Amino acid sequence: MTSPFDPTVAHSARIYDYWLGGKDNFAADREAAKQAIAANPGIVFDVRANRAFLARAVGYLADECGIRQFLDLGTGLPTASNTHEVAQSVAPDSRIVYVDSDPIVLAHARALLTSNPAGATAYLDADLRELDQILPAAAQTLDFSQPVAVMMLIVLHLIPDSDDPYGIVTRLMHSLAPGSYLVIAHPASDIKPAAIAEMTKRINARLGPARGTMRDRGEITRFFDGMDLLEPGVVQPQFWRPAGSVPDAEVTAWCGVARKR
Repeated sequence: MTSPFDPTVAHSARIYDYWLGGKDNFAADREAAKQAIAANPGIVFDVRANRAFLARAVGYLADECGIRQFLDLGTGLPTASNTHEVAQSVAPDSRIVYVDSDPIVLAHARALLTSNPAGATAYLDADLRELDQILPAAAQTLDFSQPVAVMMLIVLHLIPDSDDPYGIVTRLMHSLAPGSYLVIAHPASDIKPAAIAEMTKRINARLGPARGTMRDRGEITRFFDGMDLLEPGVVQPQFWRPAGSVPDAEVTAWCGVARKR
């Protein structure tokens, strides 16, 4: 269920919005974001690299893989190159369901529902753990007998090991047709580890119960178990099928795209 709205407690979606240059954040979010920047100055570049990865992955799946359905979990606040905008620019009949549990994201959901008339978009107010709620509601827009691309960008770190994030991903993918795809970007614990550990500590101190769990490349790769990883495998976001030259920077995340057999 959606947590009660409290602007005095930082929220990951609004912190991310600040890093992306957005305006939908509060003083608590900005303070947490600035503390994170102090610990890891590259974080602003990192989140923009992750956003660029989302656009490339969605574009690739829609254009080269023929995917017409997307389930975007942990959507975050609307910004440039949202999933439906990228997918429908390639295939106007694409159908997208967004899922998030932040009341601020819900308030801005209308920006995520500006679908091309040939396709459809929908928004669900739910937590990633609530698959019993998400799957039947998403089925009102998506046809689960056909392949679906699941987008899980910078959200799985908010699921602690005690809540079995691997089980959640396995159950979700089990519900989808063969030929579906899983797209993950996840903050890394093994890239610039000292800076990431300090950044995580500072953010977690301000996030309340929704604290982050950073994971290493092996732990993130495990989310793709039983699926076929697309080349180039699990890499930093700037190295996943780059459109041009790759920036000379260490992005503190791992990402990958895999196909369900």
